[in-house]
Parts: sequence; C-alpha cells; structure tokens
Amino acid sequence: MSNQNPDQTRSIPLSLFGLSIFYGGMVCIAGVLGNKQVALGPLAVEAGIFAFLLLVVTSSSVAELHGRPIANRLVLIGFVPLITSLVLSLFVLALPPSPQMDAARLSSFNTVMGGTPRIWIGGICAYGVSTFLNVTIFSRLKAREGAGYLWLRAAIASILSQIVDTLIFITIAFYGIFPIGELLLGQMLAKVILSAVLVPPLVYLFVALGRRLDA
Repeated sequence: MSNQNPDQTRSIPLSLFGLSIFYGGMVCIAGVLGNKQVALGPLAVEAGIFAFLLLVVTSSSVAELHGRPIANRLVLIGFVPLITSLVLSLFVLALPPSPQMDAARLSSFNTVMGGTPRIWIGGICAYGVSTFLNVTIFSRLKAREGAGYLWLRAAIASILSQIVDTLIFITIAFYGIFPIGELLLGQMLAKVILSAVLVPPLVYLFVALGRRLDA
C-alpha cells in the first residue's frame, strides 16, 4: 500500500483537469457548428462563434487561475484534437458509403463535414493566432492592472482576439473568391458585441467554478 497522501499524487488541479477536457470538446465542435449561420437581429454570424467564445472564456479562466504559461500550453495542446478531428473527418469522407445509407442523409453529411483546404487552413491559423493573442492580452492586462477588473480584462482580450480571428479566417478562406469587405465588417461587429456581452460573466462563472473545485 502506498504511503503517499492523495493530495501529493494528484498531478494537476481539478480545475485545470476539468477546463482542459471542456476546452478539447469546444475545439472539435466549433468547426461543425460553423456550418450554420444564425441571425442575431440584423446581423448574421456563423454558429461556431459560440464554441469559439467558450474557448476564449476557458483560456482566460485558466490564465487567471493558473498563469499565462499554463494557458498557453492549453492552447498549444488544443491543436491535437483540432487537427486529429480534421484528419479523421477527411478519412471518414474518403471511405465508401454503405449502399444502405439514405442518399439525402449522405449528401447532408458530406456538405456539413466537407470543406475546402483554404477553409481548413484558415480555421487552424485563426485558432492559433487569436487564442494565443487572447491569453497574451489578458495576462498583460492583469500584470499591469492587478487581479481586479476581471470583467474588463476578459472583454478587451476577447474583443481584440475576435477581430484578429475574423481577419485571418475570412481572408485566408475567401479572399479572391468574392468581395469580403461586407462579410468582414458584419462578422467583426457581431463578434465584438457577443464578446462584450457574453465573455465577462462567463469568465467570472468559470473562475468561480475553478476555485470551488480546487478548494
């Protein structure tokens, strides 16, 4: 029988363990949800933004609870489920469908799960740059302003990172295919509003939950 105390054998805090699992799930589902555009009043936005905002919330919460290096590591590890899910999707799409599968269902599956290389590359680049940027801005604001103003730090970091995310993804995925100016402005406006409204309260919630788990 081991004489080690259970607290000594636990390798990571419960909050980091739970938030990391949640983060991996959001990385994988964001691309699937992005196949639908939703109407938010006069604005149209791809539904993947909701999962992506939760990635921003989670990475900011990890930075608040465990520091910038751990949050950056979380973002880096997020490439593993992102790229794995992409490769697995390509593999499944390449497999011959069963003759018994309904043709309409197969067509819908191929439409949702398929994509052009530019969209895939744009998504990966936008994820990496914008999430690292979010952690960087959030952490630097904390270093300058102190532990207070959590809502303000979360909002500023999310808004700026979402603007960069939109610029990178729309430019890589659609530049030269059709005029992207109106799409860029609409997506940016929608993401800025969602970042300002949703991210601060969710960061407070995630940080409070993390502290409760670690207590």
